[in-house]
Amino acid sequence: MLDKVLDRLHDPAVYALPAMALLIVIEMLAIKFSDDEEQTGYDLRDHRTSILTGLGALVSSTVLRSIALALYLLVYEYLAPWHLPTDSWMTWVFLFFGVELLLYVYHRGSHAIRLIWAGHQVHHSSQYFNLSTALRRKWAQWFEKAIWFPLPLLGVHPALVFTMHSVHLLYGLFAHTEKIGKLPRPIEFVFVTPSHHRVHHGTDPEYLDKNFGSILIIWDRMFGTFQPELHRPTYGLTKQLNSYSMWQVQMHEFINMARDVRGARTFKHKLGYVFGPPGWKPAEEREDKRDAGAGSSGVVATGQSSEALT
Repeated sequence: MLDKVLDRLHDPAVYALPAMALLIVIEMLAIKFSDDEEQTGYDLRDHRTSILTGLGALVSSTVLRSIALALYLLVYEYLAPWHLPTDSWMTWVFLFFGVELLLYVYHRGSHAIRLIWAGHQVHHSSQYFNLSTALRRKWAQWFEKAIWFPLPLLGVHPALVFTMHSVHLLYGLFAHTEKIGKLPRPIEFVFVTPSHHRVHHGTDPEYLDKNFGSILIIWDRMFGTFQPELHRPTYGLTKQLNSYSMWQVQMHEFINMARDVRGARTFKHKLGYVFGPPGWKPAEEREDKRDAGAGSSGVVATGQSSEALT
C-alpha cells in the first residue's frame, strides 16, 4: 500500500507550478485593470525577485528534503513504537492536525528567534502582496525541515509528512492576494483567508506578530495571536530593505546578525543577538538609547525597533 501512496504522492508543489504561473498572470491582469486604489498592486522587478527566489528555494528544499527524509526514515523504522496505517483516514486526520500545529509553533518561533527570523524575513521582505509573494521563500530551510521529528516518532511515514506540508504550502498561495476580500463569517472563523494573511504581512503596530496559522486560523484564536483586518496593511519589513537583489534579500539579516555578534561585548550578548528576538539589544544599550532620546525635555523617545519582526 505504501508503495502505491508514494508513487502518487510526490511533491504536489512541483506539479502545481504551471497552474501557479497561470494564476499569477491572471492576477497581474486583474490588478492592471482594477480601480482599487488601496491595493499595492505589483512591480515587475519585485515579481522577478520573488519568482527567482522561489526557484532557488525549490532547489534547496529538494536537497534538504532528501536528507531529512533519509534521517526521518531511520526515526520511523527504529524509534517509532508503532507505525500508523497509511490507508487509514484517521492517520490522515492526525497528520493534518499534526502538521498544522507544528507549523503554527514553528511559524511563531520564526518571528521570535532571530536566527530563524533571519531566514523567514525573506518571505516578508516584499512591499507588495500578491500571489508571487507566496513564492518568495528562504533558501536556508534547515529549521523548517527539522520540525517534523515528532510525527515519524509517532509512527507517521516521513513521505506522508512532506506531502502534507506541500499541501499546506499550496493552500498558502491563495492566501497571498489583495483581490479577495473578506469571506463569509464561518470561513473567516475557521480558515486562514487572504484577509487574515494580509494582517500577518503587515508592518503596522497592531498587526505585528499576528495570524501565524497555515490552513486553520483556530490556533491563533486559541493562543491569543489572532487579529482581524481593520484596514489595508503596510507590507514588508519595519525597516524596509528596498532591494531587488536575491542575495540581499536572502542574506542581509544573517550579515547584520553576524556583525552584531562580532561587536558584542560578552558571550551572553552574543547569544542574545542570535537566539533573542529580532531587535534584541543588551540592557545597557537600550538604556543609552533611551537617555539619548530623552533630549532636553526629558521625555524618552519610543517607537518600533528598526529591526523589529513583521
